[in-house]
Order: sequence, then C-alpha cells, then structure tokens
Amino acid sequence: MQHQVVELECPGCAAIITTGTKTCPYCFRPIVITSFNSISDFSSRDLNKQANVYKKAMADHPDDGILNTSLAFCYLKLKLYDNAISCFEKALEDNFEDSEICFYAAVALLKGKKAFLTSRPVINKIEEYLNAAIMIEPRGIYYYFWAYIKYDYYYRKHFRSTPDYQELLETASSSGYSEYDVHNLFDLLEVKKPDAMR
Repeated sequence: MQHQVVELECPGCAAIITTGTKTCPYCFRPIVITSFNSISDFSSRDLNKQANVYKKAMADHPDDGILNTSLAFCYLKLKLYDNAISCFEKALEDNFEDSEICFYAAVALLKGKKAFLTSRPVINKIEEYLNAAIMIEPRGIYYYFWAYIKYDYYYRKHFRSTPDYQELLETASSSGYSEYDVHNLFDLLEVKKPDAMR
C-alpha cells in the first residue's frame, strides 16, 4: 500500500488540493477523512461528491491508504457496506496501526443488521478487528461495541464466551466513553440499544 501525496480536486470548491492537506484552506471542507465524525453532518449529495473525487484520484492510485480510508468512510455513511468493507480492508493492508479504521471496519461488517442475525464467521472477523483496535488504543467505546456483540450474539443465543458482555461493559466504563459516542454507535449500527446495555 502506498502512502504518498496525491493531488485531487476539492469536492466543495474545486480547488486543486493534495492529500497532504487535511482541510481545504478555501472552503474548509475535509479533504482527508480520518474519522466518521468529520462527515457526520454531510448530506448524501455531499458524500457522493466527496466519494467521486476519491474514486477519480484512485484511478491512478488504487492502493493509496489515505484515499481508501476516506472513501470507506463515505461508503459507510451512505450505507454501502460491501464497498466500505472493501476499502477499509485495502486501507488496513499496510496501515494496521489506526484503531479507528479497525473499529469502523468492524461496524461495517454488521451491514446495518443486529449481531444476533449475523453469521459466526463474520462475528469472528468483527472481534478480530475490535481486538486489533483495542490493542492499538483501548478506548471505552471499542469495549462497549464489543460488549454489544457479546450480548446480542453470544448471550442471546446462550453461548458461553469470555469475557462476557457484563465484564466488557465494566471495562468500557473504566476506560471511559460518552453517551454521545454510544448514541452515534447505535445510529451507525442502525439497531436499537439493548436495555441490558445500561
């Protein structure tokens, strides 16, 4: 995977910008998307414009990690889960040190469905990504998401699993997370927060 500065057109004002610039200096639109929060208020139209800029640049730089990550976040927000998963996987090939990429790749794997309805191989992959994210940066919301997986898939199906969802909730609480993070997580997952998840 290449990590180089790529020239592209700003999706907001059409200025020529590089991926070395995180935000357009003219219209202040994000150029490099490293977090879901940076595009949380974008409309579908804005996201499509953003995605088209990345796809155009990727014609010459298909393995660029920055472009793949940015495009993956756009696809995730647009609920194009298969495309998002593919881009997150490409981004992770050479950049396995970004905990957010691992976390959001795990989110994308649920494809807007409850963990309960997801196959075991996919659950295993989600847990693999969550473990990687936690090893890189042990954030409370990562443990919280893992607790949801343990509750909705393992506990509800009466499978034994260690640690269980309650232990993970305690770890999440001691690691710290906000209700805002939890609200955003379940919005992104498109499922209702279980009552057992405090």
